[in-house]
Amino acid sequence: MSSLESNIRRVLDTLLPRIQLRCQSSSQPVILGITGLQGSGKSTWASKIVQLLATEHNLRTVTISLDDLYKTHDDLIAQRNKYPGNKLYRTRGQPGTHDEQLAAQFFKELKGYRGDGELKIPSFDKSKFNGEGDRAPKEQWHTITAKPDVVVFEGWCVGFRPLSAAAVEEKHRLALAGKLPVNTPANHKLEHLLQVNESLKRYCDAFMGPQHFDFMIHIDTEDVRNVYKWRLEQEYKLIEARGTGMKDEEVAAFIDGYMPAYELYLDGLRKGFFDAESGRQVRVVLDKERSVGKVEEL
Repeated sequence: MSSLESNIRRVLDTLLPRIQLRCQSSSQPVILGITGLQGSGKSTWASKIVQLLATEHNLRTVTISLDDLYKTHDDLIAQRNKYPGNKLYRTRGQPGTHDEQLAAQFFKELKGYRGDGELKIPSFDKSKFNGEGDRAPKEQWHTITAKPDVVVFEGWCVGFRPLSAAAVEEKHRLALAGKLPVNTPANHKLEHLLQVNESLKRYCDAFMGPQHFDFMIHIDTEDVRNVYKWRLEQEYKLIEARGTGMKDEEVAAFIDGYMPAYELYLDGLRKGFFDAESGRQVRVVLDKERSVGKVEEL
């Protein structure tokens, strides 16, 4: 067994008794959030957890990614045109670039689904429009015909919660003064950060706040600058496999698009997604080499 699989099992075993109890006591599926930094291996964690829950614990498990809830290509273009000065909206990714109505409706239907008929899971095709992406045709969406026991919902900003306008302003001030780890909020106007923050507030109200989850796994690191190294290593592997990929400076620019949110919202997630309720969140802290340094139960 690889050390990665061993660590995944260790974390899953921490939550498993509670997940099983919740499955037995509720008619609704358990919603397990998995959130992690770019390059941390979040997708690998999610797919392995789905496999383990299904094959070793006989729990019917499905997964959905926040990426599958993006707006259509036309709506992404409209979003970009609506805020032409906001660099954070030039590409998909940030809160505000997902279809909030689709997400809220899907999770509402999911929680009420009892295996009566078919339920389709939204899908987004990132290859369309030269990589800008578009929603996949509905006939290509994955279909389930039985009520799932567990739904794994993974995404890079799953677990982030909005700040007050004053707190965003303070983070922006600290970045301008060079007092944050990378200071990327300083690369953006305060009003643009507040636009994303307002979108995140709507997300949390509609489908992504703690009231919509049962458990959360957070893959983190003590030094957020490690993300640049991890994502670069991933790109080198892609280039080795495909023969093409992003240059080093393009990878850094890609991460720069996510880093302002990390610097704004990670502190809140580290304090606990479920506020005073303990035992529902596990924080996995990776070192620079992506080895698990510690596991915290919050």
